Amino acid sequence: QVQLVESGGGLVQPGGSLRLSCRASGRTFSYYSMGWFRQAPGKEREIVAAINSVGDKIYYANSVKGRFTISRDNARNTVYLQMNSLKPEDTAVYFCAAGPLGAYSTRADSYDYWGQGTQVTVSS
Repeated sequence: QVQLVESGGGLVQPGGSLRLSCRASGRTFSYYSMGWFRQAPGKEREIVAAINSVGDKIYYANSVKGRFTISRDNARNTVYLQMNSLKPEDTAVYFCAAGPLGAYSTRADSYDYWGQGTQVTVSS
């Protein structure tokens, strides 16, 4: 069992930055790939970024490529999402998820454990 707790969301102006953190409980965090997903009102949940268990393979959605950075610290059981050059269309609830062992997946249904979500609002 893995429990995930996100933090770091908030209100930011367009062009600003935020860093989301997701801390996991349990000793097996380093076995899991991790993903960040987001869901805007009236839209389906979509993947933002994913990282494999050792942190050397990474995926980004085209919409965030070059602006967002996913990373993980297995010693701290934490995965991060650094978000720069934020746009109003990045406004959503952001979720972290623990997924397949080893390699990441871009499919939400591949992820077994989810955090409660943190709101990110980009507005002037």
